[in-house]
Amino acid sequence: MLPAFRRAPGAPPFLIAGPCVIESEALCLSIAERLQDIGTGLGMPVIFKASFDKANRTSVGGFRGHGMEEGLRVLEKVRRETGLPVLTDVHLPDQITAVAQVVDMLQTPAFLARQTDLIMAAAASGRPVNIKKAQFMAPPDMAAVLGKARAAADGAGIADPQIMLCERGSSFGYNNLVVDMRGLVIMREMGAPVVFDATHSVQLPGGGGDRSLGQRQFVEPLACAAMAVGIDGLFMETHPDPDSALSDGPNMVSLDGLAELLRKIVAIATLG
Repeated sequence: MLPAFRRAPGAPPFLIAGPCVIESEALCLSIAERLQDIGTGLGMPVIFKASFDKANRTSVGGFRGHGMEEGLRVLEKVRRETGLPVLTDVHLPDQITAVAQVVDMLQTPAFLARQTDLIMAAAASGRPVNIKKAQFMAPPDMAAVLGKARAAADGAGIADPQIMLCERGSSFGYNNLVVDMRGLVIMREMGAPVVFDATHSVQLPGGGGDRSLGQRQFVEPLACAAMAVGIDGLFMETHPDPDSALSDGPNMVSLDGLAELLRKIVAIATLG
């Protein structure tokens, strides 16, 4: 069951977490089971996240996944066996009908925040949507994106669309991102729940030449700061061995250290 997306004062945020990409069924199930245990222990609602296709890899040799059909099969199994709601990315409008039949929530990638057809099709699907702010967009620019999504939902007869806005850092020179915490306040004032993507915010896009690098040591301080500023949900990619992950390993957090990090988040959340 999906959580209430607007966080009540003193309540923990909901958590969107999982591996960057679906590497295997076994890995997804093992991570989902750990996340379920962690969420239960902390009273934190968990949505399992994994991508069936990473269509925006830096180089042609980057691992993209096993395709939509296999990916949706794995996500459906995770959902059935763990009871966790599941989320995945969509990159094209014509993917949405099939994907929305399997997952509980859709996500649009940051690079595609200006793709009107994708944003509107996702919002019209009837599924909740997490819209990532593009690295090249200012926080106030997301008002227009939110307007597109709400218009599409209204046109589809959806009375109370669940549309979230997600901060994941802004381009800062070459191969670097910076998080302006003011953006969380600005986007929350638009009337949409706000999610902070703590792991992609420490990415160094293209920093490795044919791949992106990352600074995972900054995930915790940024996540704590975002929680203090005020967010509704937290996004974190996690893996039992980030250094061997097939995608985004340098900015992912270790599954073994996730519970302790989230305890700090929950403690901050209880302050207000």
